[in-house]
Amino acid sequence: MVPSRPQQFVAVLDFGAQYGQLIARRVRDLHVYSEIVPCDIPADELASMGPAAIILSGGPASVYADDAPDMDAAVFELGVPVLGFCYGQQIMAAKLGGLVGHTDKGEYGPAQLGRAGRSRLLEGTPAVQTVWMSHRDAVKVVPEGFSIIASTDVCPVAAMECAERNLYATQFHPEVRHTANGTTMLENFLFEICGLQRTWTMEGVIEEKVGEIRAQVGDARVILGLSGGVDSSVVAALVHRAIGDQLTCVFVNHGMLRKGEPELVEQVFRDQFDVPLVHVHTEERYARLLAGVTDPEEKRRRIGTEFWKVFFEEAQRLDGVRFMAQGTIYPDIIESGARKTGGKASTIKSHHNLIPFPEGVHFDLIEPLDHFFKDEVRALGLALGLPEAMVYRQPFPGPGLAIRIIGEVTPEKLGILKEADAIVREELDDYNQRLFEETGERNSEHSCWQYFAVLPDIRSVGVMGDERTYRRPVIVRAVESSDAMTADWAKLPYEVLGRISGRIVSEVEGVNRVVYDVTPKPPATIEWE
Repeated sequence: MVPSRPQQFVAVLDFGAQYGQLIARRVRDLHVYSEIVPCDIPADELASMGPAAIILSGGPASVYADDAPDMDAAVFELGVPVLGFCYGQQIMAAKLGGLVGHTDKGEYGPAQLGRAGRSRLLEGTPAVQTVWMSHRDAVKVVPEGFSIIASTDVCPVAAMECAERNLYATQFHPEVRHTANGTTMLENFLFEICGLQRTWTMEGVIEEKVGEIRAQVGDARVILGLSGGVDSSVVAALVHRAIGDQLTCVFVNHGMLRKGEPELVEQVFRDQFDVPLVHVHTEERYARLLAGVTDPEEKRRRIGTEFWKVFFEEAQRLDGVRFMAQGTIYPDIIESGARKTGGKASTIKSHHNLIPFPEGVHFDLIEPLDHFFKDEVRALGLALGLPEAMVYRQPFPGPGLAIRIIGEVTPEKLGILKEADAIVREELDDYNQRLFEETGERNSEHSCWQYFAVLPDIRSVGVMGDERTYRRPVIVRAVESSDAMTADWAKLPYEVLGRISGRIVSEVEGVNRVVYDVTPKPPATIEWE
């Protein structure tokens, strides 16, 4: 089912920019719905989607390269306001008769921008301001009818516009936080130039999605694989609001969840929301399945394959199920390179939500979050009444603690890691909360974005009391990131690290040493396996 679009819709044409998703998110942050579409979409197809505004993303290519991303020049004749960034400015110039060429030197990072005359796009911003540049090519000659509205020492055409045709462009990136007045520029474009309203809110989204789900499902039944993670939990709450007891959630407990998580799932969905919930205990089944397995990819394969076996066993015990709901979100689709989004960005990973239906079994899919970013999913969860502990749940891999245990997974190792990980989360939850109270920001500069414990397959010598010990070490991993594509190790205060270490060694049987991972990504990954 193709999601309906709000009447006010901004199309972001994707030219392969690293900031493509960020543009869409920044527009949505201003309560205007946006969606990423392919840069080479035909103008008539784009017109049929009914955009109220169009933004052209940046991109790594040169507009004159043989394999450069292209666009239909007729887009500029649709009468819809257009704003281009970086490559978007260059292709706008090239398509409309201007000239693009190499600059004597590249311009990367912060640059001082000087305004040139009046401009609706730059209205309300300083005469000299800091912007974020990342380019080697630049516009040399603007198209007929355009005026230069800003420049830097390196880039004479840092911004241009043709107000008569509502065409605007910047060589810099207003969408990144490093451009000091970028939000003002976006607001000028969306609200002053395009005349849009801030109408895209979570309350409105819930009402819209509830109507879509009801229309799609009718009186049929729906099944959902509930993991307790943010995405599946929000889908469960949303679908249940739409169709009530027509939804059944199947919670497959493989025994490798974090301490307290199965109980939280039960409490929220069975007790608070009164959702029909099947809690399938498969701890012993998985323990046998993983016995003797040390290769991390084999662990993943066995856990994932067995999950679907268990899920479909339960599904076939229910009568009248026609639909399966799942928590696919927008980055899942964009990063898969699927035509569904039309993005030109390189394929990063295979879509992790592809369903291995067994022979003779098929359910139509309900994916109500497939055009939402993660932060929007969290906001939607809060609006639906989910507790913060679930909405702001730490990112957690599908195989669970199995891939935070290096080597074979055993009951002893699982017990140690669950207790140690609970201490790490408790202490760093408290640390993040104190930062939040001090700064008022949920993700402030020094907040930990993800944190957990890892259990390596080694032992080390220690001394506890007057006795020599030979026990396991625990590795603490805590990183700062916004999107998991890159990450840096969190610069935690020594007293916080000391408290974590002291508690783990004192409270977790079998541990005599705690170490802290100080490796960024890259070269490391966030997870250890």
